[in-house]
Amino acid sequence: MSEAIFMTRRRISAAAAIFVLSTAWAPARAAENRASQEDTESAIVVTSSVPGTPRATHSGNIAKLPPYRYDFIAPDQPAEALNRLPGVNIEQGFGVEHLTAIRSPVLTGGAGAGSFLYLEDSVPLRAAGFGNVNALMESMPEINGGIEIVRGPASARYGSNAVHGLINVLSRPPAEEPGGEVTAWAGPHDVLRLQGTASTTVSGDNGTSHGMRASFVFGHDGGFRDASGYDQQKARLRYDYNSADTNVMATLTYVNVNQETATYASSYKDPGIYKANPNPEAYRDAFSGRAMIRIERRISDDQMLVITPYARRTYMDFRMHFLPGSPVEENQQTGGGMQSSYVFNLDGGHRIIAGFDVDYTRGTLTEIQDEPTVFSYVQGTHYDYAVNALVLAPYLQSEWKLDEATTLDAGARFEFTRYDYENRTANGSLGKALRIPSEISTFADISPKLGLVHRFNEDLTGFIRLARGTRAPQTSDLYRLRINETAGAAHSEILDSVEVGARGGIGRLNYSATAFFMKKHNFYFRDANDTNVANGKTQHVGVELELAAPLAYGFDIAASGTYARHSYEFDRPISTVPLTTESISSGDDVDTAPRTLANVALGYNFNEDRGRLELEWVHVGSYWMDAANTQKYPGHDIFNLRTSYDINENLSVFGKVMNLFDTRYADRADYFRGAARYFPAEDRAIYAGTTVRF
Repeated sequence: MSEAIFMTRRRISAAAAIFVLSTAWAPARAAENRASQEDTESAIVVTSSVPGTPRATHSGNIAKLPPYRYDFIAPDQPAEALNRLPGVNIEQGFGVEHLTAIRSPVLTGGAGAGSFLYLEDSVPLRAAGFGNVNALMESMPEINGGIEIVRGPASARYGSNAVHGLINVLSRPPAEEPGGEVTAWAGPHDVLRLQGTASTTVSGDNGTSHGMRASFVFGHDGGFRDASGYDQQKARLRYDYNSADTNVMATLTYVNVNQETATYASSYKDPGIYKANPNPEAYRDAFSGRAMIRIERRISDDQMLVITPYARRTYMDFRMHFLPGSPVEENQQTGGGMQSSYVFNLDGGHRIIAGFDVDYTRGTLTEIQDEPTVFSYVQGTHYDYAVNALVLAPYLQSEWKLDEATTLDAGARFEFTRYDYENRTANGSLGKALRIPSEISTFADISPKLGLVHRFNEDLTGFIRLARGTRAPQTSDLYRLRINETAGAAHSEILDSVEVGARGGIGRLNYSATAFFMKKHNFYFRDANDTNVANGKTQHVGVELELAAPLAYGFDIAASGTYARHSYEFDRPISTVPLTTESISSGDDVDTAPRTLANVALGYNFNEDRGRLELEWVHVGSYWMDAANTQKYPGHDIFNLRTSYDINENLSVFGKVMNLFDTRYADRADYFRGAARYFPAEDRAIYAGTTVRF
């Protein structure tokens, strides 16, 4: 499994174990974690029409998870923290694997990889046509400067894949004073994590400054199921330069994972089944490296130029245990690009941003089955191809102050995508695989945006937003076909959205409420008969609510809730093949789309805010496991307990009990080839650790 490329697990485990034993402490968080009364509407967000926008003036929904909240939650995987936000339902697979839903059903395959945009400091983790359905595994949220999520189509600043939503992980900036921290924590089945960061800022001549931060993460998980577990290593360097007219931010990020994968189980209640691993040979090895430089140059008091060149490299090797014959896929991408924008500030508070983005990536993919032929999955090379992808995207974004209380923003993005595909194996079919001849494919998409924000008073701001999200097909949707499918059937996906919302405060209560309606065309997905559907249509309607308030006697509460219905808007009759197909009827719920989601966290600060205790309720409503709406997962309600305590300024301890009442539930449930299958959730688990600051 590419041992020459990746660090061995034994070294990671030993290093983490030695650190934990030598400290003899158990991580926690600083006193700043107690900021549950934060004025969330005054928070500054960068994932907006204009970077550095107060959340209250953003013309649409945006949620921000600040770093101290992420640190207090101490998630084993990002989903544990991000699912606290309304409209978000990230289903955890095994280890680092996951499937995402943001104002959508949980999507898989090319639809799952292409419907969400994953960013690091506003730069995409991958090129648009080469998405990773497990994209968060390539990010580094453990040491962050905040995580921002836009639900629904994003502004004109963001292009392909920002259809159902985007996640922007911000790197932690350098601190003004020298210092750092090291955190270690441990849990059941040999879970060990060691992470740290150190930073300083040096003042130069003429008011300049140079800031530096280095961060790392080592993680090991032995897995609560048989023949499972993973090791993960991450590192990031960040450099900031600031002067009177120029700001520079540069990052270099490395992420590596080696995983022994536990696959679907036929039951999530029987420990003899859910703790077993029916595919002990399954694995996933992956690497990603990225470099970017953001340069802001103030041309005058009213004009600014921003350019962001970047480069990235990814590699992934895994066994496709979910297919007969268990072929091995290897994919890799090398490329880069540049984002650029020119900001004009006009008299009267108006602003215009003209931008141009370019991205060039070369990606390759092979799928080889070394196991004997099973049904129509034939031993041999199923696919071997390369794609050179070019994306050119000019855009225009503007803000107009209609009066002191009202702002109109309007924008549009044009995106031209060109795929130069080269088939490197024989044309035609091999069993179920269809290899099409080399070709060039082009797509041209326009995504307009229009939003209006009105501040009624200090306690109430309303907004309405109309937006279109578009994306060119994933390269795998175009060139990784099955027999009886037609080449070129995939077209650019289009999603039209309208949302209306209000945010503000009532007394000490902060709130945000949004209602949305969306229609999607050219939905390209693989159905239960393992056949691509090229012209699907879906509708998405719902309401989202976010609340936060301090209570008496040191208590506080934060809650989010979602009610949404995601339905098919077309008919696809059932096939004649028994047990392997599902009919789709217009008006039926899309599978894996719970109508209700909720998260409530009741917190208590004690001993003059040196300690915090928090009880969390997580609710996932019932949902259909199949497109025909015949098999249902009942949903679940679980509780988690977390605490942290600052012993002094340099030492904190923390702990958490996950699945407090040891509820049996599934992180994911679906129905395939006439049988239910699950990713079983873990039993009750206790974690503890320590943070040392210097």
